Amino acid sequence: MRPPRARYFNTTGPCGPQHHYMLSPAQRLPQARELIDMDRYFVLHAPRQTGKTTTLGALASELTAEGDTAALLFSCERAKAAGDDYAAAESLLLDSLREAAERTGWPENLLPPDPRPQVTPGARFGSALSEWCRRCPRRVVLFLDEIDALQGNSLVSILSQLRHGHNARHEGHPFPASVALCGLRDLRDYKVASGGDPERSNPASPFNIVAESLRLSDFTPDEIAELYGQHTQATGQEFTKDAIDRVFELTQGQPWLVNALAFDIILQRGTTGAVTAEEVEEAKERLIRKRATHLDALVARLHEPRVKRVMEPMVAGVLPDIDFTFSDDLSYVRDLGLIKQNPPLEVANPIYREVVLRVLGAPSEQYVMADPRSFLLPDGRFDLPRLLQEFVVFWREHGEVLIQQEGYHEAACQIILMAFLHRLVNGGGHLDREYAAGTKRLDVLIRWPYAGPGGERLMQREAMELKVWRAGENDPKPDGLAQLDRYLDRLTLTTGVLVIFDRRPEAPPWKDRGGFEQATTPSGRHITVLRA
Repeated sequence: MRPPRARYFNTTGPCGPQHHYMLSPAQRLPQARELIDMDRYFVLHAPRQTGKTTTLGALASELTAEGDTAALLFSCERAKAAGDDYAAAESLLLDSLREAAERTGWPENLLPPDPRPQVTPGARFGSALSEWCRRCPRRVVLFLDEIDALQGNSLVSILSQLRHGHNARHEGHPFPASVALCGLRDLRDYKVASGGDPERSNPASPFNIVAESLRLSDFTPDEIAELYGQHTQATGQEFTKDAIDRVFELTQGQPWLVNALAFDIILQRGTTGAVTAEEVEEAKERLIRKRATHLDALVARLHEPRVKRVMEPMVAGVLPDIDFTFSDDLSYVRDLGLIKQNPPLEVANPIYREVVLRVLGAPSEQYVMADPRSFLLPDGRFDLPRLLQEFVVFWREHGEVLIQQEGYHEAACQIILMAFLHRLVNGGGHLDREYAAGTKRLDVLIRWPYAGPGGERLMQREAMELKVWRAGENDPKPDGLAQLDRYLDRLTLTTGVLVIFDRRPEAPPWKDRGGFEQATTPSGRHITVLRA
């Protein structure tokens, strides 16, 4: 008999308690059980790879094991190929429904029957559910995962059939007692997709039957500690408190990132001792460099018009142009998980924040020909003054062309400088970047580890603030010096660099860009100012 396989941190597909470390569905989604017990229909939404499928799958197993419910989770993903062909979508959904039920190992009397072929397309899905509920000796609960896969008329047809069956229950018509639609979108977006008006009640909308729209939240620090504690209990290997705190700081509890960092440290790097914050930092860099599927799927969205409309102001530090469609775009980007759920308008976590700028800056980075090793001083520190001088040369030569080529035109200057820094710093150091809509700045911290005279490990820290002088505005230098002062206070540093990009029509010719000057902040710090 084979010994049980050790559990591990999962980063691919749904989790199972026998193979993976995971939190209980009751803990992650307590409201769902309440709604199911009340025979309610509801929406569950969250970004990809946050645990929706895992949570609903575990909940379905728990409900079925109690003996009076047949709870089934099945995926609508295959029906995506049907597009607007609602008849084909119905057939694919019913096939998926039957296959999911058969995989559970249920006895025949609990399985959904084969659909009746004589039923008119557009009613076959609802008819099959009714027939299942008529025959099944238990109350039926249904979770439709990946509901976002349905498109156009196919989505409208399925939602309408669910609404019809829901309302007919009150006349004794058999139909699932509770249904959950699970996907990326919030309730508002399904109303739009089904032809309803999200701003007011619409009696024709399938969604006047939905009791609530739930969002699966990210992990709290305590939940990260509990998840990692399962590994400690199983193996004896601990995560230090500083490591757990750093994981939360970097991920803000995004479940896939939390698991991916631990997976990298434990399984891929083979760390056997207590996991430290330094090892978490190194795992973060590896994760970003690898650009795993989860991260690639997110950044692939950056050039979608509605995503760009939300993301570009954040990188540029300006306020977005708001009209009657902006709230829909904002909701869409929130549902993707790219930005925080609540104001201010910021990227969801530091790892995503780093990935966004690296991806946007990748084309510009190809123009950087300087050798990163040439910026290393004899004592092991990084030569920031030389880097700034090299950037001036680079900016004069390539800046105008790169700005014209940059898709995020309003944020072009910030993206290009970040690409330059990334190319030259990231071989031996780290870049921490902070940006948000409306701040009119981008803050950068360069962290460069080096060995002291006695061999001790030291960390060089250099702070920069980026500002853009736009048409019709006053010189941003005074505001920049005050903002840089506050940033340096937070970092406990005595000096820094203010970079001002001049985007005015009357800006100096490109051959004259790149002047340096010295300035004093309101608190008396001596600052280098680069005007580019």
